[in-house]
Amino acid sequence: MRAYAAETRKGRFVLVPDPKVVRQLLTTYASLRIAQAERHSPTAARELEDVSYTLCVMMATSRIDEAIARADALLVRPVPGSTPGRTPEADGGTGLSLAV
Repeated sequence: MRAYAAETRKGRFVLVPDPKVVRQLLTTYASLRIAQAERHSPTAARELEDVSYTLCVMMATSRIDEAIARADALLVRPVPGSTPGRTPEADGGTGLSLAV
C-alpha cells in the first residue's frame, strides 16, 4: 500500500492512502456488491468482507459506509505534489462515487 504524509491542522503528520489504491478498492467493492446482489456466492462474500475491512482500515473507521464517504472525500481533494487544476477525470476517474 502506498501512502503519503499530510499535515493536519494540529501540525501533526498522518499517513494518507494513495488515491489510486483507494479508487481500486472502491471499484472492487462495488463490483462485489453487484455480484452478490445478482447471485450470492460464498467466495464473493468473503472477498467483499476482505475489501470492506481493508477500506475501513485505510480510512480509519469501523463502518463501511463511513469508509466509503471518507474514500470519496479523499478522491476529490488534491494530492500533495500533483499538478494544480487536475481533476479526477483527467486522472482517469469519472468524478463519481464508485460505491454501490
